[in-house]
Order: sequence, then C-alpha cells, then structure tokens
Amino acid sequence: MPLHIFEPRYKLMIGRCLKEHLEFGMILAAESGAPTIATANGMAKIGCTAQVVQKIKEYPDGRMDILAEGRTPFALMQLLDEQPYYEGIVVYQPDDRLPQNPEQETLLMEVFQKCHQVLYGEAWIAARDAESVPLAYQMAARLPFDLSAKQVLLETRSERQRRQTLIAFINELLPKLASNERVRRRAGGNGRSLN
Repeated sequence: MPLHIFEPRYKLMIGRCLKEHLEFGMILAAESGAPTIATANGMAKIGCTAQVVQKIKEYPDGRMDILAEGRTPFALMQLLDEQPYYEGIVVYQPDDRLPQNPEQETLLMEVFQKCHQVLYGEAWIAARDAESVPLAYQMAARLPFDLSAKQVLLETRSERQRRQTLIAFINELLPKLASNERVRRRAGGNGRSLN
C-alpha cells in the first residue's frame, strides 16, 4: 500500500520505524455501530501491523511517500497516548490452520480471475515471494472493496472462511464491474451501440 506521510505525528512515527526497523499498526477508524465491525473508541478492534518496505520519496519539509506491506493481524487491547502518535497494547491474532478445500480454491480462483480480467485486462499471477501471505488476503488487496469489506476479511481468523466470504464479495462485485464496463464501452463509442 502506498502511503503519503504528512502529519507531524506520523512523520515522527514512521521516522522511528525506519530508524529502528519497527513495524507500525494500522487500524480502521470506524463509526460506532458500523455493520460487522467491532469498534471501541471509534476504532476497529482488529488491525494489522505494517512494515515500510520502501521509502519512495522524502520531501524537504519531512513529508514522505512510502510503500508499506501488511504483516500480522492484531487485537487492540489498550490504547496508549504517551507519544505524539498513538501506541497500543495488542495481542497478535493467529489463523486457524484447517486444511484448505480444493473445490473452494478452484471456485475462488475462477471468480477472482474473471474479476481481475475485467479490472486489469489480464490474468492474475501470484507473486513468488507471497507464499506466506494467505491467498484471500493477496486477492482482496487487488480488488476495489470498501474498507468495511476488507475489515470483515481481516477480522476472520480462518482462511477457509475468508475464502468463502471473498467468493461472496466477488460474486456481488462482478455484475457491478460488468455494468461499469458496458457503460465505459458505450461512452468510448460516443453513445452509439448495437444494443
């Protein structure tokens, strides 16, 4: 995920992470009562650590563009405000390691490839170095889901259940993408269509 770091407190936090090779936490700020998102103090209870994998650009005023990569889901137990930026006491959230269902994986690959083809005009090829990242997370990162949908996937502790949820999300998304594509084609054809 590319991030533009501009707030003084986050410039300080990311500077510390770069200097000390630390991960930082990302957590969704959500309205209380948002559907399917457990919240406390206006924030989701489940977040994810991220590591700066590249500092793309640093500006004279200390702002920076970075590339961060998600690492480990966590549950926020207590929010600390001893620094200019928030820190927290967290408990890392391990995944249920049930064996995967081959039929489910085949179905997921089929619907995801359709979606990826519409969005990017090509088939998806998993990155070689992403084997340690659960497949559902890899796929969700490539899709235009809203943050609450991505939060549902993050809060799910079983890859098998995440895959099932992702299949449902993609099946809801595909008709919208197909409709958008038809509109785009018509607009590209100056409104003239054979339909």
